[in-house]
Amino acid sequence: MNKRSFLATAMLASAVLGLAGAAHAAGTLTVCTEASPDGFDIAQYESSVTNDAAGRTIYDQLLGFKLGTTEIEPGLAEKWDVSADGTVYTLHLRKGVKFHSTAWFKPTRDFNADDVLWSINRVNDKKHPAYAAAKNGYVYWEGMGMSSLIKAVEKVDAYTVRITLAHPEAPFLADLAMEAIGSIFSAEYGEQLQKSGKFDQLNTQPVGTGPFVFKSYQKDAIIRYSANTAYWGGAPKVDNLIFAITLDPNVRIQRLKAGECLVGTNMKPETVGTFDNDPNVKIVRNNPLLAAYIAPNTKHKFLSDKRFREAMWLALDKKTYMSAVYGGNATPAASFLPPPMWSYDKTLVNRFDPEKAKQLVKAVGYDGTELALFTRIGGSIDGKRAAELMQSDWARVGIKVRVQMIEWGELLKRTGKGDHDITFLSWAGDNGDPDNFLTPNLTCAAVVGGGNKSQWCNKEFDDLIDTARKTVDPKKRTELYVKAQKLVYDEVAVIPTVYPVNMTALNKRVEGFVPNPFTHNDFRAVSVK
Repeated sequence: MNKRSFLATAMLASAVLGLAGAAHAAGTLTVCTEASPDGFDIAQYESSVTNDAAGRTIYDQLLGFKLGTTEIEPGLAEKWDVSADGTVYTLHLRKGVKFHSTAWFKPTRDFNADDVLWSINRVNDKKHPAYAAAKNGYVYWEGMGMSSLIKAVEKVDAYTVRITLAHPEAPFLADLAMEAIGSIFSAEYGEQLQKSGKFDQLNTQPVGTGPFVFKSYQKDAIIRYSANTAYWGGAPKVDNLIFAITLDPNVRIQRLKAGECLVGTNMKPETVGTFDNDPNVKIVRNNPLLAAYIAPNTKHKFLSDKRFREAMWLALDKKTYMSAVYGGNATPAASFLPPPMWSYDKTLVNRFDPEKAKQLVKAVGYDGTELALFTRIGGSIDGKRAAELMQSDWARVGIKVRVQMIEWGELLKRTGKGDHDITFLSWAGDNGDPDNFLTPNLTCAAVVGGGNKSQWCNKEFDDLIDTARKTVDPKKRTELYVKAQKLVYDEVAVIPTVYPVNMTALNKRVEGFVPNPFTHNDFRAVSVK
């Protein structure tokens, strides 16, 4: 397609979606996102795209993080007490918080303790009426081991909730600030859906207390929100928020250059250079808690042998990979934890030795069986290019791989069930604690929950993580996490590839945007001049 016809197509798409004038309207912020959300019932999902679309827009969490940091601050709970033994948390809830009023729900009361009990019991109690409504399950909740951790949730009074844990849990407060763990739903809305037998509407017609009210969603095209003018934290600085879902990175560039989109999230590294001489758009870079990795299915033949997994690592030319896939906007990885994370083990080094890889492949007795490499369609990198580079590197040491392109939501489901031989993903931390990387991705519980894509289950590792979670002293926790990282490295439970730089495109009219250490995008403080 030539430039003129390409631009015409992009303009036609914008006109159909009603974007052409939206970005220029007073008080409207239009954001070009790279993929569709998995849904709007945030408790079911784990992707950053879904967090942006629901987690910090529609919902509030019991606790929060100060803008642009990993520092915990009050959320729907304005203060809290912790028992001396670290097992009882008493949350004092904020008064006067309003649930959204929508075409499908009109609240008759403010947020209170009943909503906290409904939200937690819904994901924690299999007998709860709404538990089975989640077709995707509760990947994060189970992966973080919450169902075995929370012993009881009690209403002390209308604005006080007591949570009793089975054992002390150092990262628990940070967990309550995570979207998939600490988000609060309306019990009144839940009761309405129960009576109508329509619990599935939690995923399509969401209701929260967050800064933006969900208005509509056109699949794979556009999400519309209006500002929650009654928001307890102060009304957002824009009247309307629009997510323009733009899978094609070239169309995203055109929309940003035309001013149809004022923000571009998770920009593909190879595209950002097009804005070098653009006076209207700047690229904001940050180094978040983010690690890219390969997940070999350790339950499958050959891949179950750590020598074979080590050969896969040794064969990877990360220098070429970083240049071709990330445009140099990344650094090579050796630990599953990223460098900004406390307890990161900087003594671990990258492996690269194709000749040794060939010897290991031969020693394993690999018979040339073709392995399926799952990669996503769309996203912040060119998944096809990345997969083909891996395919080429592995072919040089005798490993045969076929690339299989899969839609993002389907990829997460299938790899969660272990349908793949190999896949590669990125993990962004959600709470600033090492546990948030290790528990949901590498523990045995996470295999059951669907978050552990490598299907690796190791008792020694689980014991280290369990002890670290029960330990309060940061120094002792660090020692345990260093041991855990070394075990993952030695066993090649996953193959860390790179630590990417996160890049966001901002129009000069956008003010107040602060990059997030979790790669999520928070628009509460953003204004348009």
